[in-house]
Amino acid sequence: MTIISRTAALSLLALFMAGCSTPQAETQTSKPELIGRAQDLYDLPPAYQPGTYRHMDQLFFTREVHRGSAVYPLPRQHEINVRYQTDDGTLGVDEFMQRNYVGGLLIIKNGKIALERYGLGNTEETRWTSFSVVKSISSSLVGAAVQQGRIKSVKEPIARYLPQLSGGTYDNVTIEQVLQMSSGAAWNETYRDPTSDRRRMFELQLANKPGELLKQLSGLKRASAPGTTFRYSTGESHLQSELVHAVTGMTTSDYLSERIWARMGMEYDAFWQLDARAGQEIGSSGFSATLRDYGRFGQFILNDGVINGERILPAGWIDQATRIDPASYLAPGKLYEGEYPLGYGYQWWTFPVGTHALPGHEGGAFEAQGIFGQFLYINRKEGVVAVVWSAWPKPEMDKQEMETYAFLGAAIKALR
Repeated sequence: MTIISRTAALSLLALFMAGCSTPQAETQTSKPELIGRAQDLYDLPPAYQPGTYRHMDQLFFTREVHRGSAVYPLPRQHEINVRYQTDDGTLGVDEFMQRNYVGGLLIIKNGKIALERYGLGNTEETRWTSFSVVKSISSSLVGAAVQQGRIKSVKEPIARYLPQLSGGTYDNVTIEQVLQMSSGAAWNETYRDPTSDRRRMFELQLANKPGELLKQLSGLKRASAPGTTFRYSTGESHLQSELVHAVTGMTTSDYLSERIWARMGMEYDAFWQLDARAGQEIGSSGFSATLRDYGRFGQFILNDGVINGERILPAGWIDQATRIDPASYLAPGKLYEGEYPLGYGYQWWTFPVGTHALPGHEGGAFEAQGIFGQFLYINRKEGVVAVVWSAWPKPEMDKQEMETYAFLGAAIKALR
């Protein structure tokens, strides 16, 4: 991997953008910025979503994740022309972005940008919120701590490192079971239900009371035996950040910067929401970065967690984090009742393979996914990383999710 200086990279970028500005960037920058209220985050009118997602640091307490002094280059190859099938016929990139409220689209093949588009007023400098995409970044920090010997094994009880969890539901729950959202703790994730556990967690964040999220989690009741049932929990994912802080003695932002963000050559600082002023990073949501830097993180995972020859993640970590065991309750197609096709690993969603594979994804893939349409997709067999930013009108929209996979599958075929 060759890293060039940040100054040189930005100079080259300025020259490129001067000659190749996208219509989206040119026509939307003059529109007034509409930013909603923090407490309305899950119920924003569509007109307020893009501006709010760009400026989360104006609404929440955050901490910077600092870049380094050099930039990981992402050269460009010939731009692909993606055509994909829907019930409405064969469509292209522009239609995909319009139909799915897409504000950023990046596809990287073998380390080179094959497609990059912006919409909804975004530019290459926009730092867009991840929602749950950061869950996968947090799990990678747990892997980094394992590689450094700060955590002996993911088979250890998490309460060994977070004694605040002792004496409750998380007794005898392993770190691995937390990574797999399989602790057995009861949790209601419904985003627009003001009585849900997720909304209670959000209220505690807004209340600016340090440590309250950990107290909430320590008081949860048990709904099933550990390691037997998948239960999606933004609360459980937050434990990753608490764990990293406990074993490193560093803020989670500083640890991310030191181990990955600066080393990998990210182009811009990122920022991460906290549970209170100067508090703990929320390990499950609230991380913001630029489109290409999300892509660079995906490239770090595609590179097996190695930067400039230095192993940041343990050998075999990515394999274990995205392993598909057809007999497991975590296998693709088994997480929920119904026909949802994906499975789950260490905070990564896994794609089905074989006869149940989605078109274009036959070789297997995995992704980080956030509500309102955020995706960080990685296909190791194809050498592809993709990032999609969206502003869906609802937190979860099955039609838009499946159309996104159809588009990405068509992009992979176009790149072969």
